[in-house]
Amino acid sequence: MHIHLLVKLAVLSLPVIALPALATTLEQASDKTIAEQRAALAQNTINTGIGPQSPRDIDNKLGENRVVFSPAPSSENMNLCNIHLHKNAEHKGGEFTIFAGNGDGFGYNTGYKYSGQLTAAEQKPLAKAVCANDHSAVQSGDTIEVHYVYSTSQVKPGATLGACVANPILNPQLRVEAQVFVVVNDDSAADFVDMAKFEEHNQRIQAINIPTDTGTPVQYAGSTTGPSYNEKGSPYQVTWSVRPNVKKVSIASLGKWCEGNVFEEDHAHGVRNLVTNSELLSPIN
Repeated sequence: MHIHLLVKLAVLSLPVIALPALATTLEQASDKTIAEQRAALAQNTINTGIGPQSPRDIDNKLGENRVVFSPAPSSENMNLCNIHLHKNAEHKGGEFTIFAGNGDGFGYNTGYKYSGQLTAAEQKPLAKAVCANDHSAVQSGDTIEVHYVYSTSQVKPGATLGACVANPILNPQLRVEAQVFVVVNDDSAADFVDMAKFEEHNQRIQAINIPTDTGTPVQYAGSTTGPSYNEKGSPYQVTWSVRPNVKKVSIASLGKWCEGNVFEEDHAHGVRNLVTNSELLSPIN
């Protein structure tokens, strides 16, 4: 059972979904398809005791989910275990409110985009996009949401959310510090390699350059994310801190990070449908 939990954290939290070829994923899913996914999520979570879900609109503080769990400690008292990114913001609110569309129905080309303005120079595309896989790639002007994942287990940074669990604590508290970036063709913008640096402080592994100038984080009780949970609830309890303002980051530096990092992250992940069912959301104080 403990082994199964570890595997589930590694696989379900950042799922690898069997997807059709790229040509097919460029097609937009219909409103009916998304509505059916939302209906399935509602049906599959009725009377299950599932806890509050993520992602959500951080500007909407309403929620009716009755499952309560203790907030995770502050990140300074936890260990950084993983950093990964999603193309387009999974959350909505603050400076990321433009809907990217329904996407392919599997989590790609959906989510939310930066609602501010960029110059033509900032949006000038590179000859080759970065952080690409068969279904997605990041180009100048794109929005990404980065998750800095922390665990109360005695762990070190590594690949997948499986890195967040270690003997003897196989049910750690989890916290995600979330920051939305807009990727620009400007070498004077923030350096993503710097944004992802970590060091040991007071015997805890810490991401040392999470932005502090992007607004007061919205903290709420939620879950793991990812498109594998479009039709079922995530069983994992996560304390979220989502910053409402967007920071510009250099696309060249992001591409460099995706070429090699301890987290083995080389592409942007898909996003889960925004959770809008109030019975699946926690109230935000």
